[in-house]
Amino acid sequence: MKKLSDYTGSNRDVWDASAAAFEGKEEWQEMVEALKSGGFSDFDQTMTQTLQGLGIKGRRAVQIGCNNGRELLSLPSLGAVPALGIDISEKFLDQARRLAQIAGSDCRFLRADIYELPGDVPADFDLGLITIGVLNWMPDIGRFFDVVAGLLGPDGILVIYETHPVMEMFDPEAEDPFTPSRSYFDKTPESWSETITYDGSPGEPGPTSYWFTHGLGEIVTACVQAGLIVEQLREHSHSNREVEYDIYEGREAQIPMCFTLVARKPG
Repeated sequence: MKKLSDYTGSNRDVWDASAAAFEGKEEWQEMVEALKSGGFSDFDQTMTQTLQGLGIKGRRAVQIGCNNGRELLSLPSLGAVPALGIDISEKFLDQARRLAQIAGSDCRFLRADIYELPGDVPADFDLGLITIGVLNWMPDIGRFFDVVAGLLGPDGILVIYETHPVMEMFDPEAEDPFTPSRSYFDKTPESWSETITYDGSPGEPGPTSYWFTHGLGEIVTACVQAGLIVEQLREHSHSNREVEYDIYEGREAQIPMCFTLVARKPG
């Protein structure tokens, strides 16, 4: 059995190797131009409505697994203050700092393994964000939420917008993509050795990454055991992950494809 740092170190290497792929997409230049123009938001309708319904104006936000910061830098459009982004990839944080400079934001970005945060990280944020593609990179979901809860101050809100664990049962590239190819309860980490491309195209050979499956019950339980009060849990029928999963949308017998969870730290 590998140590946590073995898994997170390998995943850091694959994200560093994949950063250039994102910057090479048209989306990067479009984002740069939108940030220059003001009023930028990378949130979809589901995330926008979720945040608007929580009254986040003036709240100082931390995002765990912030990637290149594009979601943190979307918060001013809703009245919140992007304060700190934490990610394991220095290459993506390089992008985040450049985007923040373009946006005129003083948001800070910290390169760190979430399981080994420095002792001087503030623990008084009013809003925490976790979005698509974070939870499945975490080998220990209970310990992860303990750290996340520790970043929030009293009455701090945590908002999660993630892929639904049911989606891990299906392989869109299988011969029959609509028959489950993996048990919902299989906890064996999956591994790949190629870079992440963001558009469904094949990646180049690269470092090995590890992907972990956590059931919805495990996620909710980890939140509660970390001392957070779950206020909302909504399942959605649309996809917020890789484009190849779009084939599962709009079916007569629809599966849940993503979820939003809102939890609060007691005051």
